Amino acid sequence: MIRLYHHPLSVPSRFIRLAVGECDLNCELIEERPWERREDFLLMNPAGTLPVMQEDNGPPIVGAWPASEYLDETRGFALDEHRLLPASADGRAEVRRLLDWFLGKFDPEVTVYLAEERVIKREMSRLGMDSSPDSSLLRAGRANIRMHLRYIDHLIVEQSWLAGDRMSYADLAAAAALSVADFLGEVPWQEYEEVKDWYARIKSRPSFRPLLNDQMRGVTPPAHYADLDF
Repeated sequence: MIRLYHHPLSVPSRFIRLAVGECDLNCELIEERPWERREDFLLMNPAGTLPVMQEDNGPPIVGAWPASEYLDETRGFALDEHRLLPASADGRAEVRRLLDWFLGKFDPEVTVYLAEERVIKREMSRLGMDSSPDSSLLRAGRANIRMHLRYIDHLIVEQSWLAGDRMSYADLAAAAALSVADFLGEVPWQEYEEVKDWYARIKSRPSFRPLLNDQMRGVTPPAHYADLDF
């Protein structure tokens, strides 16, 4: 049994949820609000970041990158042609480059701004924490997402998936990032039809369905969020 400490608006958490789903593993989801600095969680991960994955009684696996590598090393070969990291060193390097792009660049430049300013700061204020929204960061996130959508469009011009001819961790990371923005109604899909078609393919996969059922207090996703044929 996989136990995953996550938050619905955490892109790295959503990425690992998708990876676990693609491995067809049972997963117990434990929602963690990292801004609360819960003592038991900090004992597992002193950095206080998400996700944290634990299998059975094994040690906590902290972070999306270590968790994805762990899943590949323990389940990758069983997936055969559906393995989420390519067999070749060059292919694996490209997937890892894109993984770093979407988790290390898209997320802090887009989804962190959108989620924190629209939702997280409101939750923090319930705890009496000083957390006034900054409209300039919202504007930055909304501007930055277009650059990232153009990059995804560039990647899929001549190939079916972001890193080649089959789905990989790169696609799951990008879809995780877009899914958070989409949950908040912040993706201008009408301007990027090719990206929308690529996203719809991932969105229709069984691994994605739990994400479509996510709920957050005070947030009403757009009607198309859970629509597989949006």
